[in-house]
Amino acid sequence: MQCDVPIAIMSSQLGNPQRIMSNTSPEKLTSLASSIRHRGFAGADLLHSGGEAVVRKKGEIKFTFAKLTSALFALCVMWMVCGGGPAVGFAQQFSNDTNHNFRQPGSFQVQSSRTPEQLQRDQMYEDLEKNASLIEQHYRHIKRIVRVVQPTIVHVEAKKQQKSSASISDTNSGELRPAVVEETGAGVVFKKGARYYVLTNFHVVENSSVNDIRLEADGRVFYPTRLLHDRETDLSVLEVNEPGLVAARIGDSDLMGVGDFVVAVGSPFGLSHSVSYGIISAMGRHDLELGPQGVKFQNFFQTDAAINPGNSGGPLINLRGEVIGINTAIASNSGGSDGIGFSIPVNMAMRIADDLAERGFVRRGFLGVALDARYTPEKARALGLRRAKGALISSITNNSPAAASDLKIGDVIIEFDRTPVVDDSQLVTTVSLTPINQSVPVKVYRSGEIRTVYVKIGQRDSLRAIPTRSTRSGQR
Repeated sequence: MQCDVPIAIMSSQLGNPQRIMSNTSPEKLTSLASSIRHRGFAGADLLHSGGEAVVRKKGEIKFTFAKLTSALFALCVMWMVCGGGPAVGFAQQFSNDTNHNFRQPGSFQVQSSRTPEQLQRDQMYEDLEKNASLIEQHYRHIKRIVRVVQPTIVHVEAKKQQKSSASISDTNSGELRPAVVEETGAGVVFKKGARYYVLTNFHVVENSSVNDIRLEADGRVFYPTRLLHDRETDLSVLEVNEPGLVAARIGDSDLMGVGDFVVAVGSPFGLSHSVSYGIISAMGRHDLELGPQGVKFQNFFQTDAAINPGNSGGPLINLRGEVIGINTAIASNSGGSDGIGFSIPVNMAMRIADDLAERGFVRRGFLGVALDARYTPEKARALGLRRAKGALISSITNNSPAAASDLKIGDVIIEFDRTPVVDDSQLVTTVSLTPINQSVPVKVYRSGEIRTVYVKIGQRDSLRAIPTRSTRSGQR
């Protein structure tokens, strides 16, 4: 009599369970291992672990034979019932073989031909793979940020007419003709009402007309119809007549701090939509010498994200894909990125951009005090302060917001609208950006005491920006 017993074989490489019919012949039972090797697993060891049989090829590929030991012993019993006897010897031999490979109670280690050094390197590669997967998640997130923000970023090309020593001389008149200088930069699309605008740096489009500026975003080329500038913050707004643009999502720069991760996008050396990343290295940078005309109102983020010539006007972006700064300047001995870049916080930039887009000029806050430029540590100690923090009021303008408040000459302003005052230039910038007619708390040090005075901010006289309109309808 013959008895056929199906044995299920699970293979992570073969995919689905395989079924092998083991005939009752002892020779075929003995050749079960060789039939496994016949499937391409030469050098494999048949081991026993937790009621299952395990085959591993040189310590690399693992196969599980569901309850193979139990099935083989059951097969032997069936063989005996069917009238055979040699299976008992096979079962005893199989049991001895498995016991020979026993390492620990309840489990067996896989025999391997690999050296300990090779196994150690294998483990090192496995550790690298685990760590790489964590880092790859980080970089995949950066890729997603870039994909989201790319359509909102504008490549700016501007032709400028400049009179300089490099200008061309008109031999007939003896006068210098302006030299044409081409400059590249970047910008950010934002929407106000139903109209689209591009926010960039003033120095990118300075001395350019609407006919001299070419814009490119999301695969489209278009041109501005109106230019509005604020030289004192180095910001410009370009109105465009291009429907269907993608506006950037504006974040809250007040929520950023030193160490926060940022991504910078721009057109360094004319290479549009180039991406770099880093962190915010410092905040509140001011009193920087920027360009021949300088920037009056300064309150920069400092970042180590690579910013080069051509990045000006491009966005600094947080991990949520929100614009939190407008890249403006670098500190460099080489002319390229030395790891020190400066970005205008977007809350400040949008305060200027909204005024330019709505009114054509910038309204600046006015307090009405003069500050002592010679406020020294010695003066601070004489007043009872440990160090020269804040700004010392030296005079108050008549009929000003300060005159209408309880501020007095000799007060040291140490906090304005809940923002600590570092020095007088920082206070000037903070006041200028404060909304008009807003009542703000001002903390002052007076006669050894700290007092809070409320002041309603007025409006400083502003020079209206002269709009420049295009002779074409927004298309070239």
